[in-house]
Parts: sequence; C-alpha cells; structure tokens
Amino acid sequence: MSVVAFAQLLLPDSPYAMWIRGELDEYLRLPDDGTRVEVIGGEIVVSPAPVYAHGGILSDVQRGFERAWFLDAAFPWRAVQTINLDLVEIGDGYIPDMVVVHRDVDADKRAEDPLHLYPHDLELVVEVTSSSNARHDRRPMFGRQIKPTKWSGYARTAVPHYLLIDRDPRQPGITLFGEPDQAEGTYEVLGEWKFGESVRLPEPFGVEVGTDAWKPWTA
Repeated sequence: MSVVAFAQLLLPDSPYAMWIRGELDEYLRLPDDGTRVEVIGGEIVVSPAPVYAHGGILSDVQRGFERAWFLDAAFPWRAVQTINLDLVEIGDGYIPDMVVVHRDVDADKRAEDPLHLYPHDLELVVEVTSSSNARHDRRPMFGRQIKPTKWSGYARTAVPHYLLIDRDPRQPGITLFGEPDQAEGTYEVLGEWKFGESVRLPEPFGVEVGTDAWKPWTA
C-alpha cells in the first residue's frame, strides 16, 4: 500500500533535502526490498516494489528503443530504468520507472556516475501505474483541493515528453503527453493507444513498441 504522507513524523529537515542527501530511506527505516520513497508535491510517498508484469512492460519499452538502435547505429536515444530525478525547481524528488536520454547525455552520466539526473537531462519519462500509487502518476484530479502529481511535476520542470502506461482495469491504456506548460503544470495529449495495439512513438523517437502481452492489474 502506498503511504501518501507521514503527517505526524518529525523530520530533522525537509523531506526533499533528506531525499537529496539519500537520508530519507534510512530515517524511515524502510526495508531493502525494492520499496521506493519519493517526494511528490512536498509529501513523502512510499511505494512497494513493482510486480513482475510491471517490469515486463518496461522491458518491452526498452526493447523497442534497443531495436531501433540495432537497426540504425546513429539512433540517438537510450532508455534507462529506475534513476533518481531531482526536480530542484519544485523541491520534489522522483524515481521514474524509465527515462530516455540522448546518447551524449548517457555517455556523460556514465562517466560522471551522478546520484541524480535533472529534468533538463531527459527527453522522455515513462511511468507504469500500479494499484498502490496510480493517482500519483496521472494528471491531478480536479476538486476542492488539487494536489500535485508526477504528471504536473514533470510538466512544471519542462520534461518534453511523458509516456503514461495505465494498468488500471477501469481505464487501461497508453498516453503520450508533450508540449509542457510550465506555468500551468500541464501537458497536451500527443497520442493514445489501447493495450494490444502497436505503439508508435513519433519523432524525435520513431520507436515502435508492441503491447500484445500488456494487461491490466488484477484486483
């Protein structure tokens, strides 16, 4: 189960500052079992390790980028899973399921081996929803109180493209967002697909991903 916030936990510093220093996991005494801790909208969000099907979807996306690279040695994009992303502009810290960076950025980061990447390093971010934390990946729900999500955080920090793979059985599907509006924290929809359809990511990627094995999560 996802823990949205620790309202009564007294921290020695802000959640973001502790996350950046790599101290938040230890302070919360989280198990070393793939549990993730992020800071979304200034709140601590703890999520369990993803299930196998979640990882399989990411492998399929990564395979699409690797296939494009195999077919064209000049293909410029590299897909990397599970990195720390410092959204310093809004004081959040995310762990995206996958990011896509230019090969030059990939080469630089491999040489530097940094603890974090930054939004300006990315061309695309990929999130696959889980039953425990899907609302944090989607656009904010409009109501009496609108809480920031990773969708709005990525837009506010100008990540150019966001691929959301939603496994919710009530609304399964794939959406590519782009043209971020930093002031509003919103994206435009650039493409939508159903599970089972071939996803063709437009330029600058030109990557095709098969989704025949993708299924919603089970209740």
